[in-house]
Amino acid sequence: MILYVLRHSQAEEKAEQGGDEARRLTQHGRERMRGAAGGLRALGLKFDAILTSPLSRAAETAEIVAAAYANDPPPQVLPALATGVSPAEAAASLGAFARYDHLMIVGHEPQLSGLISLLLCGSSEVVHLRFKKGGCVAMELTNRFERGGAELLWVLTQRQLRKLRK
Repeated sequence: MILYVLRHSQAEEKAEQGGDEARRLTQHGRERMRGAAGGLRALGLKFDAILTSPLSRAAETAEIVAAAYANDPPPQVLPALATGVSPAEAAASLGAFARYDHLMIVGHEPQLSGLISLLLCGSSEVVHLRFKKGGCVAMELTNRFERGGAELLWVLTQRQLRKLRK
């Protein structure tokens, strides 16, 4: 399985209404993510499923990526990708999707960095990433979601992804 881990794009500092979960992408963040999604397509990536945090900024990011693929597949909300959920709980919830060959998840820091560390090294505290908004990490999971069983394939920033689009 190839797991693509995508951090949401730039969001409002404070939601107009509601709390942190209601923060939406800024216009600039949406534009940048559309370009990055074009870069993902230019790389020839395909996804069997796109899973997203239920928070607005992540769900909007997932929708932009799905739109670049004619909404095939459409994003699905996975509550375990929300802020405040431990990397171990997130990894456990991903086990239900182990049948897929190409899976994208969209979420938040610091959970995503902890999840990447957990899958690569067996602990969420070993690898420390500076995972920028809109960045993407690709890992190969030979034993699906086994701790420490992943191999890092690549890391690209949102800017690098935008430069790859055709």
